[in-house]
Amino acid sequence: METPSERLKRKIMIENLWLFILSLLKERPLYGSEIRKAVKTRFGFWTGNVTSYKVLYSLQKRGYVLRQNKGKRKYYSITEKGRAELRKAREMLKLLVKSI
Repeated sequence: METPSERLKRKIMIENLWLFILSLLKERPLYGSEIRKAVKTRFGFWTGNVTSYKVLYSLQKRGYVLRQNKGKRKYYSITEKGRAELRKAREMLKLLVKSI
Protein backbone atom coordinates (compact mmCIF):
# COMPACT_ATOMS: atom_id res chain seq x y z
CA MET A 1 0.00 0.00 0.00
CA GLU A 2 1.20 3.43 -0.96
CA THR A 3 2.13 5.86 1.82
CA PRO A 4 0.59 9.34 1.85
CA SER A 5 3.92 10.91 0.84
CA GLU A 6 4.35 8.44 -2.05
CA ARG A 7 0.85 9.27 -3.27
CA LEU A 8 1.61 12.99 -3.01
CA LYS A 9 4.80 12.53 -5.03
CA ARG A 10 2.92 10.64 -7.76
CA LYS A 11 0.13 13.21 -7.87
CA ILE A 12 2.49 16.18 -7.99
CA MET A 13 5.07 14.76 -10.36
CA ILE A 14 3.58 12.37 -12.87
CA GLU A 15 0.10 13.86 -13.01
CA ASN A 16 1.51 17.34 -13.60
CA LEU A 17 4.03 16.51 -16.28
CA TRP A 18 3.18 19.71 -18.15
CA LEU A 19 4.80 21.72 -15.36
CA PHE A 20 8.10 19.87 -15.69
CA ILE A 21 8.07 20.02 -19.48
CA LEU A 22 7.49 23.77 -19.52
CA SER A 23 10.24 24.21 -16.95
CA LEU A 24 12.70 22.31 -19.17
CA LEU A 25 11.65 24.19 -22.30
CA LYS A 26 12.20 27.49 -20.51
CA GLU A 27 15.93 26.73 -20.69
CA ARG A 28 16.14 25.73 -24.35
CA PRO A 29 14.20 24.01 -27.15
CA LEU A 30 14.20 20.21 -26.95
CA TYR A 31 12.95 17.35 -29.08
CA GLY A 32 10.51 14.73 -27.82
CA SER A 33 12.73 11.88 -26.62
CA GLU A 34 15.22 14.40 -25.25
CA ILE A 35 12.45 15.81 -23.04
CA ARG A 36 11.72 12.39 -21.58
CA LYS A 37 15.40 11.85 -20.72
CA ALA A 38 15.68 15.35 -19.25
CA VAL A 39 12.67 14.73 -16.99
CA LYS A 40 14.39 11.61 -15.63
CA THR A 41 17.74 13.35 -15.17
CA ARG A 42 16.47 16.55 -13.60
CA PHE A 43 13.32 15.48 -11.76
CA GLY A 44 14.03 11.81 -11.07
CA PHE A 45 11.18 9.97 -12.75
CA TRP A 46 10.50 8.36 -16.11
CA THR A 47 7.46 9.19 -18.14
CA GLY A 48 5.95 6.92 -20.72
CA ASN A 49 6.81 7.74 -24.34
CA VAL A 50 3.18 8.14 -25.25
CA THR A 51 2.48 10.22 -22.14
CA SER A 52 5.24 12.71 -22.93
CA TYR A 53 4.03 13.20 -26.48
CA LYS A 54 0.40 13.42 -25.42
CA VAL A 55 1.29 16.24 -23.00
CA LEU A 56 3.42 17.97 -25.65
CA TYR A 57 0.59 17.85 -28.19
CA SER A 58 -1.85 19.19 -25.62
CA LEU A 59 0.51 22.04 -24.70
CA GLN A 60 1.01 22.83 -28.38
CA LYS A 61 -2.71 22.78 -29.12
CA ARG A 62 -3.34 25.28 -26.31
CA GLY A 63 -0.51 27.58 -27.39
CA TYR A 64 1.90 26.93 -24.51
CA VAL A 65 4.59 25.41 -26.72
CA LEU A 66 5.62 25.81 -30.32
CA ARG A 67 6.81 22.93 -32.50
CA GLN A 68 9.39 23.49 -35.20
CA ASN A 69 10.72 20.92 -37.63
CA LYS A 70 14.51 20.90 -37.92
CA GLY A 71 15.63 18.12 -40.18
CA LYS A 72 14.11 14.86 -39.01
CA ARG A 73 13.45 16.13 -35.49
CA LYS A 74 10.58 18.14 -34.08
CA TYR A 75 11.79 20.66 -31.52
CA TYR A 76 9.54 22.18 -28.92
CA SER A 77 9.99 25.59 -27.32
CA ILE A 78 7.97 27.46 -24.72
CA THR A 79 5.82 30.40 -25.82
CA GLU A 80 5.14 33.55 -23.82
CA LYS A 81 1.75 32.08 -22.93
CA GLY A 82 3.56 29.00 -21.61
CA ARG A 83 5.97 31.15 -19.59
CA ALA A 84 3.03 32.98 -18.02
CA GLU A 85 1.35 29.70 -17.09
CA LEU A 86 4.60 28.39 -15.61
CA ARG A 87 4.92 31.57 -13.49
CA LYS A 88 1.34 31.13 -12.23
CA ALA A 89 2.02 27.51 -11.31
CA ARG A 90 5.21 28.40 -9.44
CA GLU A 91 3.44 31.10 -7.44
CA MET A 92 0.60 28.75 -6.61
CA LEU A 93 3.05 26.08 -5.40
CA LYS A 94 4.95 28.64 -3.30
CA LEU A 95 1.71 29.68 -1.61
CA LEU A 96 0.75 26.06 -1.03
CA VAL A 97 4.09 25.22 0.56
CA LYS A 98 3.90 28.33 2.71
CA SER A 99 0.41 27.42 3.94
CA ILE A 100 1.27 23.88 5.01
